Amino acid sequence: MKSRRQFLIGSGLGIAALASCGVPQFARSTPLGKRPGIQLYTINEALRADPAGSLKRLRQIGFLEVESAGFGGLSAKQFRGLLDDAGVSCPSAHLQFDVDNLDRAFADAHALGATYAVSGMMRSLVLGSKAPKDALGTGMSLDEAKRTAELANRIGASARRAGLQFTYHNHNFEFVDSGGGAIGYDLLLRDTDPQLVKFEIDCGWMIFAGRDPVAYFKKYPDRFPMIHVKDFLPPASNGPMRGAELGRGAVDYKPIFAAAANAGLQHYFVEQEGPFARMSPLEAAQVDYDYLRTIGMA
Repeated sequence: MKSRRQFLIGSGLGIAALASCGVPQFARSTPLGKRPGIQLYTINEALRADPAGSLKRLRQIGFLEVESAGFGGLSAKQFRGLLDDAGVSCPSAHLQFDVDNLDRAFADAHALGATYAVSGMMRSLVLGSKAPKDALGTGMSLDEAKRTAELANRIGASARRAGLQFTYHNHNFEFVDSGGGAIGYDLLLRDTDPQLVKFEIDCGWMIFAGRDPVAYFKKYPDRFPMIHVKDFLPPASNGPMRGAELGRGAVDYKPIFAAAANAGLQHYFVEQEGPFARMSPLEAAQVDYDYLRTIGMA
């Protein structure tokens, strides 16, 4: 895992080498119509301090879509009003799911005008009190993956009845080798109903875990309607991840977008992890947008 991760993101090379794997260079507009989006987790603090002003600033930068991660201390209906005032749409919502009352989360998604109801992380829903305290530091076992797939199918069926599409968002722990090359993420893809459960690849997390988004787009077309466009600085040996503005880290997104568009990508959302030592999150959002423009995605 470590050597594979170092190959993908070490030495600042990112995954530019993936372009040599038969993926065409990005040279045309995708079916997305160039609607750049941003995951609002990226500006979480600014959003809590000034939700209306922050959303308007994102629209001024050029973002046309957002993906929710909370509502800035407001109700979903109130937040929708701010979205409309800012002139941005919210096709996807990261939601807090209560398996005993899914309708609450679905109502929030509808209030926002979202199509996709996304689980940012399901560990606590699946494992309860046995969920690891360090949610990102413990790998997903195959048993956990099986139980996660079962619950995802249940939520997906309920979401479909509510007129929504349930979607699973990854971190890094789903890609830990459970023995013999078996990993939980592959089991999730295999054991979930393709109509009930879609996936949102967080490309930064996946690459940091030593896996290749392009390979997944090629192997599982039409399972990934959305991606998170995230970058990291090349890691020091056994060091923590450090978020980076797009184009200033290790990941080359041109081959990723090319492969994703061919696999049915519908929406893409910039997301940045901290620390924001170099600039504020809103300033980073401008840098991220400028990068998307340089590769023809804004």
